[in-house]
Amino acid sequence: MTADFSWIQPHPHGIYIAPADCWIDPSRAVETALVTHGHADHARGGHGTTIATPETLAIMKLRYATDDGATLALYGETITLPGQVRATYTPAGHVLGSAQILLEHAGERVVITGDYKRRSDPTCAEFAVTPCDIFITEATFGLPLFIHPPIAGEIAKITDALAAHPERSVLVGAYALGKAQRVIAELRAAGHTDPIYLHGAMERMCALYQDHGVDLGDLRLVADTEKDAMRGQIIICPPSALNDRWARRMPDPITAMASGWMRVRQRARQRNVELPLIVSDHADWTELTQTIEDVNPQETWITHGREDALLRWCELHQRKGRALAMIGREDEDE
Repeated sequence: MTADFSWIQPHPHGIYIAPADCWIDPSRAVETALVTHGHADHARGGHGTTIATPETLAIMKLRYATDDGATLALYGETITLPGQVRATYTPAGHVLGSAQILLEHAGERVVITGDYKRRSDPTCAEFAVTPCDIFITEATFGLPLFIHPPIAGEIAKITDALAAHPERSVLVGAYALGKAQRVIAELRAAGHTDPIYLHGAMERMCALYQDHGVDLGDLRLVADTEKDAMRGQIIICPPSALNDRWARRMPDPITAMASGWMRVRQRARQRNVELPLIVSDHADWTELTQTIEDVNPQETWITHGREDALLRWCELHQRKGRALAMIGREDEDE
């Protein structure tokens, strides 16, 4: 009997699992939502029931002030949904609590990745290769030019800049969920033990990470610190604050930004970034293509980014592919 996978239905606002009458990462409120991670283009409040990892549910409670209908899904635990659908959450390696969702029904296996990366990250569980029949992958950096460098070299740019200019500070723009904590943790791994200063918008998410066992070391708020005390120090802020009035409080800052998009020089120039840091929480081109080979699905469904290029790669490698037209997927200053 030929599998048709008609039970899983991509829509512009989410992926519908028909036998279970539930949705994966819907962009509108639904009765039952299975959520891969806490970024706003995948998670939102207002669902009747939200099934996610404990960390993702905590992030959603913090960001969207809702925990109604929260249902825990531990990594490796299989949940039986209506319509004889089984759901198993496995690590995606994207941010704290991020998960792929393996769905099994009628002898067929489908993996929805959400967002993912294959690189080591001290702030979240490592991506788990999960064989399946249909693999639904993101393609945020789905072009061959996006090959992310080792993170150690990017972190060294920050510490080298401080060593060369001890009278200044380094102001790093980093997305508040995932990127900021990873940069801090990598700085600690590189031996940076000084206090790291935070924009107020970073405080609660960093505290949540620490509450879930991620050691970020000595963190202090810019608002509680004299300007001169931040000379020779690292400050983490949202990307939007880099050129804001708030940044004028910093002592002669060297502006940096941590993002996979810093591979594109024009993006760095547009942001007036002096120190581009190519640090991504998404898979690069090599990781995307290697993951498809590792998973070895019958079909690859592609969404969230450069769908055409990855679809073409599938065709050239005699792999069946399909591009999904989904809305509400943004890079959030990735």
